[in-house]
Formats: sequence, C-alpha cells, structure tokens
Amino acid sequence: MNMRPSKVLDLLRGGETVCAVKLNLADSRAVEIAGIAGFDCVWTDMEHVPNDLGQVEKQILAAKAYGMDTLVRVPRGSYSSLVWPLEMDASGIMVPHVMSLEDARQIVRQTRFHPVGRRPVDGGNADGGFCAVDFQDYLRQSNERRFIVVQIEDPEPLAELEEIAALPGIDMLFFGPGDFSQGIGHPGDFTHPDLLAARQQVADAALRHGKFAGTVGSPANREVLINLGYRFISMGADVVGLSQYFSGLVSAFRQPAPQKKKG
Repeated sequence: MNMRPSKVLDLLRGGETVCAVKLNLADSRAVEIAGIAGFDCVWTDMEHVPNDLGQVEKQILAAKAYGMDTLVRVPRGSYSSLVWPLEMDASGIMVPHVMSLEDARQIVRQTRFHPVGRRPVDGGNADGGFCAVDFQDYLRQSNERRFIVVQIEDPEPLAELEEIAALPGIDMLFFGPGDFSQGIGHPGDFTHPDLLAARQQVADAALRHGKFAGTVGSPANREVLINLGYRFISMGADVVGLSQYFSGLVSAFRQPAPQKKKG
C-alpha cells in the first residue's frame, strides 16, 4: 500500500498553478462546497480560528472525498501541533510567522523523517494507512508526498531568506501581505513599495532554490502574481463570500419596493 498522493504537489511539479481557498468555518460541508466548485486545495486555519482537531479531521475527510488537498495552518505550539494534521492525512501544513533560519530548521527537523529531519515516527494513523503502509515506504513517501509551507509575513526573516529557501524539507514560501504591511509600519497598505519588493523577493528566492511560491490573491491580480512567479494562489475565503452574499441579500431586501403605476 502507498500513501495518498498530493494533488497540489502533482500540479506544481507539473508546472501548473494551484487554485486554493481559505476556510475559517469549521463545518466539513464548507469543504464539500469548495470541492463541488472545483478548487484544488482548501486551507483551514488553526492559528486564528478556534477549530479543534476533530473538526479539522472531518474537513480532511471531506476534501479527500472530492479529490482535493487540505493544507492546515497550524498554531505555533509544540511539535505535536505540527504533526497531528499530517497524521490525520492532511496533504500539507503551513507554519505562520517563521522569523529566522533557525526557526525554519527546527520546523524541518520536527516535520520531516530521516534523512531530512527527525520527526517522531508512528505510522498508525490515517496518513500511514493505519500501519498498512510499509515502515520504510511511510518514511520515504511522507517526505515526498506531503508539503511543508513556511509563511514569510514579517520583515525579520528577509535577511536570511536565501538560506531559508535553500533548506531541504521546505516545499513552499508563502508571502503574507497583511501581517507584513503591519510589520513595516504601514498596516493595510498593500501597494507600499517595501511590501511589493518583499513579495517579489520571496518569489525570486523560492524559484532560485527550486521551491514553490504561494500567496493570497484574487481574480483581479491573478496574472500579476503568476508573472511574479507565484504558483499557489489562495483566491478568497469562505467568510468573505458568505458575508458578501448575505449583505447583498439584505441590501436588496431593504430597497424600496417599486411603485405600481396608477391607472
């Protein structure tokens, strides 16, 4: 038995661009809706959202039913916080606020098996087919078929960005413009020259070292991001879509009713 392949890695390694969507809602039915819509990947959040592991596990199962990958943004806790989503068979994890080369090295050590890292071995969970995957195959395929994403969303790691991008075991650098804008003292200014320069720097470093670049985007700037070198683009979020839809309905309902013509 082999581990389940990653759709995201297959697409990226084939030179394609991945269309992803962020989920704040914990309900696995939101994942199903994303799957029906045709997204390649959903990324669910445990950094800012109080989703528990049981809810995330159901989301992973729902994504698998629709042939999608699940990327879990993990909280910065113990090493178990990093590996639990992988053992539940998420295709990848995203680690927020990676601040230095040493920080990135520790992430690799805790999330990759020998010979890349020293992740503790179990194999008795969903990712290892509940011990049905051979031990050596499990270690090798986990390193090959699961992806580790580090978020570059602060100015501090830029000084060591080349070294971070060169680390074996890291698959993707993900640029986070929101926190970066705050970090440079211009919160919410997504056209600030320093932010645009950093966005380009992250993509260039990833490409130079054979890694992938990811970020948030929209249909309006999709081509711009692709031209910069980004191949994993998160195109929106469930809460944004639902908020806009609900607001539109209420706005339409509150409009004055058209007056009937007399006579």
